[in-house]
Amino acid sequence: MGDLTPRQQLILGLVIREYIATAQPVGSRTIQEYGLGVSSATIRNEMAVLEEQGYLTHPHTSAGRVPTEQGYRYFVEHLMRESQLPADEQRTIRHQFHQVGVDLEQWMRLAASVLARTAQSASVVTSPKTEQCRFKHLELIAIHDTMALLILVLEGGLVRQQMLTLDEAMDQDTLTQIANRLNDLCTGLSVHRIKLLRRQLGALEQQVLDVVAQMMQRVDEQGTLNLYRDGLLNILYQPEFAVPERARTVIQIYEDRTFLESLLTEMLEIGGVQVIIGGEGRWDELRECSLIVSPYGVSGEATGALGVMGPMRMPYSRAISAVRYVANLLSDLFRELYRGTEVPT
Repeated sequence: MGDLTPRQQLILGLVIREYIATAQPVGSRTIQEYGLGVSSATIRNEMAVLEEQGYLTHPHTSAGRVPTEQGYRYFVEHLMRESQLPADEQRTIRHQFHQVGVDLEQWMRLAASVLARTAQSASVVTSPKTEQCRFKHLELIAIHDTMALLILVLEGGLVRQQMLTLDEAMDQDTLTQIANRLNDLCTGLSVHRIKLLRRQLGALEQQVLDVVAQMMQRVDEQGTLNLYRDGLLNILYQPEFAVPERARTVIQIYEDRTFLESLLTEMLEIGGVQVIIGGEGRWDELRECSLIVSPYGVSGEATGALGVMGPMRMPYSRAISAVRYVANLLSDLFRELYRGTEVPT
């Protein structure tokens, strides 16, 4: 448990919990009200030691203490109790996701909304990145004698459409037969494997397959993550950001796609729930903030990252619980999508 005595750990935990709840510097009298069985002078001495060791500091206008970045880190790693979201909240969130069905875009938007509301923070969710897109299903719909609409559905729920000018006139029955044959041959294949099928097909099927390959190639080459964000006002309402300069800083961070994508991608590679407090000496932009980030998805198929951002005075236990739960739920949904594993409702 580090270099702190049990009493110092207890006092540090109480100071941090009190400060998270009130946003006011915490004095020895407040801590004494918890009934520790020691005098106010003893508590003051212990708080002074915690300040000397870098876990607490105090504003120049107040005798009360506030946590430092080091203090919050010690709290998260050693003093905070693991918790889960209440069962009724979990049921509500699961129900919301099942209501939208298999809709990738809606999953991302809902994840951002749920995280912002549950953690009372700003949220950010990246769209899932697939290793290579894979064919799931296509439809051909007759528009005119030599014109058809090609609807391509990829694994992961991505849908693309393109008008197709046919080399010869075809009715709907013929188009359906071609679509059925290609569906039988291509399901689950990458664009490279699909190109290898070309020589087995007739001229009309080759024409359709060439367009499918082009559409899939464009998806593979995009590589750009979409960001879904919600809850910025939850940060701006916090007293830490009542000062206009601090508010502008946090808005700039939240609107900086390049910065967020880079940070989230790095956290995705590390894996697990990551807690970034005050920039960790690496990200000066985050010196007033904390982020909690987690990957989600199915390894080798599609993975993304999600998280919440707030002041360092963040209710870490609840925020971590929310991030972990939504990440696990999204992972279950993607597992069901790719592997047919049913998610409990």
